[in-house]
Amino acid sequence: MKSAFKWQLLGAVLTVGASLAVTGCKSAPELTQADAQKLIQAYYDQQPAEPVHIYVDYTGLKQVYKLDDGSTTIHWRPDEQNKGHFYVTTVQTTHPRISEVSDPQDDVVPGVDTAKSCKFSAGDNLEGLPDTVKHMAHNVGNTLSQRHTADFALDNGAWKVHAIR
Repeated sequence: MKSAFKWQLLGAVLTVGASLAVTGCKSAPELTQADAQKLIQAYYDQQPAEPVHIYVDYTGLKQVYKLDDGSTTIHWRPDEQNKGHFYVTTVQTTHPRISEVSDPQDDVVPGVDTAKSCKFSAGDNLEGLPDTVKHMAHNVGNTLSQRHTADFALDNGAWKVHAIR
């Protein structure tokens, strides 16, 4: 009986040892909140820059501004109910600024073996715009930032942005 017990104990130790060895080989590098923010910002910086669209409300219509070229163009766009809305669309294009990144968590992402995800805010970059336009951007009706989720994939030992949703 003692011999059978020893064999069972040896088998259990070998099984646990093999399991630890296998899981140790597949451990992923840490993905910190700061690393996630840098990866997301780099992802957005690689995308084409876009203009900022600023809704001009009643207060904004009373504000006077001139662009560097001296023009004051405001565009009228009807919505579904054919109501007019005024917008200022910047000529200068920018990339969003990433902030409020949550701690990355293990996640299940279709088509990815090892994945993490986190939530973040992408905000309009108003750098370089005239002060009056910046003030208009903070008037009622403008959404300067939105919450998104970033999915990360482990690719050749390094974390990469897999998708933004």
